[in-house]
Amino acid sequence: MHDTVLKRMRSIVAWTAVLAMTAIASVPAVHADEAQAKALFKAMSDYLAAQKAISFEYDTNLDIVTKDGQKLGLASSGAVTLNRPDKIRARRAGGFANVEMVFDGKTLSLLGKNANAYVQVQVPGTIDHLVDELRDKFHRPLPGADLLMSDVYSQLMPLVVDVKDLGSGVIHGVECDHLAFRTQEVDWQIWIAQGDRPYPCRYVVTSKQITGWPQYTIDLRAWKTGAEVATDDFSFQAPPGAKQLEPSDLPDIDELPGIFRRQLEGEK
Repeated sequence: MHDTVLKRMRSIVAWTAVLAMTAIASVPAVHADEAQAKALFKAMSDYLAAQKAISFEYDTNLDIVTKDGQKLGLASSGAVTLNRPDKIRARRAGGFANVEMVFDGKTLSLLGKNANAYVQVQVPGTIDHLVDELRDKFHRPLPGADLLMSDVYSQLMPLVVDVKDLGSGVIHGVECDHLAFRTQEVDWQIWIAQGDRPYPCRYVVTSKQITGWPQYTIDLRAWKTGAEVATDDFSFQAPPGAKQLEPSDLPDIDELPGIFRRQLEGEK
């Protein structure tokens, strides 16, 4: 039995190597036009800023490497609906948590469906302000929040030290422009739908300052804007029997479960 498993694993490794070599051989030469890459990214940013109502579904994957060198992944899915400048509803479900967030321009409500408990915090202002407050004040950053800001270009470009246009790629059947950017701390890539609706289809962030270079990927699908977006009053109704927690108990919105934290810390 052990020998059979080893043979299967070796076969998988060999086949993976063949696929990798094939992929490398088929990769087109990187386009050197940095200005064109920036222009494509700016066009996406301007398109997003012009949309007052947006909704999409998403899938995320967080890849981490433990101290003993094992690569682990954490996957989740969800949906977002937002009305600029100050309303958003987001939900995320994974193997460890089922969370819904609602913001009506004044109050942030966060519901943990598995625990049937919720937190409400007063954070009056825009979606941009909410993102900043969650990150800087509450230390609870929204995953993929860069793409929710009113000016994505000005949020991400100032720290960029290298830009590459990698040509085109296909994400969920949509042909995209594939761009890669580097800063001192992170590498990030974005795939932008071609055509008159240049929305982000995939966003990948790789942390260079952490051992193992953990990587966060978010794929966006079912993209809708304007009248396509279902009406939402962005009000929060606590479910029956839900327990209200103190603002100091505000949980992580995309938390790393304890079992993964222990693996990262090398605990048994």
